[in-house]
Amino acid sequence: MPKKTAVRPAFMDLNHLADEGIRLRVTREIADDLAVDALSRDRAGKPPFDEVSRLREAGLPALLTPPGPARRGLDWRTACAVVREIAAADSSIGELLGRHYALSWSARFFGTPEKADGLELRTAAEQWLWGGSADIPDLEPTAGPDLTLTPADGGYLLNGCKALASGVLVADRLVLGAVCTDTGDSLIVWVDPDRPGVVADPEDDRLGQRLTGAGRISFDSVPVPADHVLGAVPRDEHAISPFATLAPLALRLALVHVSLGTAEGALAEARDLGRAAPRGWPATGPDADGYPERLGPDPYLLLAYGELVTAAHTAAAVVESATEALARGLLAGQELGVDERADIAVLVAAAEAVTSRSAMEITTRVLELTQGADSPAGAPGFDRFWRNARILTAQASPTHQLRDIGDHYLNGTHPPLTLRV
Repeated sequence: MPKKTAVRPAFMDLNHLADEGIRLRVTREIADDLAVDALSRDRAGKPPFDEVSRLREAGLPALLTPPGPARRGLDWRTACAVVREIAAADSSIGELLGRHYALSWSARFFGTPEKADGLELRTAAEQWLWGGSADIPDLEPTAGPDLTLTPADGGYLLNGCKALASGVLVADRLVLGAVCTDTGDSLIVWVDPDRPGVVADPEDDRLGQRLTGAGRISFDSVPVPADHVLGAVPRDEHAISPFATLAPLALRLALVHVSLGTAEGALAEARDLGRAAPRGWPATGPDADGYPERLGPDPYLLLAYGELVTAAHTAAAVVESATEALARGLLAGQELGVDERADIAVLVAAAEAVTSRSAMEITTRVLELTQGADSPAGAPGFDRFWRNARILTAQASPTHQLRDIGDHYLNGTHPPLTLRV
């Protein structure tokens, strides 16, 4: 296996980061660092304590916060480019950072500007890594909510259990949706997971995305001060602010960038392998100087990679359109209208559908093409790209996305105003 270099694909445009005064060197260095031992860490499958330490040393948790005064944080488009580059090197860590960034917007989606500014300042100053989920539990009588809040001593007591896709054991703060037992209101709160009564149970043996810190976390009468409540969510979905409903769209699109970065990372690593051990047509005879003459690289191999790179380009174009639309929605804030939100939702759904298919196609074909490249056992490590893409794309249903897109196009129907991912 050749020595790994930067996995940043040539078609990933990060030039606008320089316009924001951000040093690309920081992102590239941490991506290169993660790429070096990505395979061994994936095989070990340990909680990402070491990886989070690397991220903090590079300052990424503070950098990946909403933009604020004094050049604090990053705008949506820039942050997604950073997440995508990290995901190309290590998709688990890309997901960890993507979820952190999307959840760091929670105070803006559900709280007041003053509360958001204070929480974002603390996040940047203390380099908090955010985990959790802003999903509101389904209020089905047969099931009931996963998490409940019981009023007590001017605040609440949090009880219940929640499965999390990232951040178990390593998150500094959690964003959670829970239901008040007295009023039935759905509340968005933030919690310190180091409080007594919090028990984390990591998922040790996952098919893919093994380093996100996934697992279950339970709460036994955990105190939640009143000022840790970001806001309440109306029971009538039509009364929910369109801006607040960007919360699940932001998380979904961040994960789309992770999926695309995973596919691009697989392509880049396969390219480096191919350059180190090129395959071509057999020699047909000596040239004028007596050296073997080649007719050129295997045209079928070129065709295969041409198709895969084209699929990556196609997905990137759709993702870029959705990213720009969501960035405009975030800038609009509470002025965002229902129609504008619907357009964003459709573009995010299209990005999910296209990227899901492309990521699976690319990682599957790369795995096939790299077998037997260096040894009878094949090139090691390419299975992780497929496994990671499989876990990422399994979280969303292309059928539902395409149905919503078709309904919007034919009938002008708005996708559901929901706070569930």
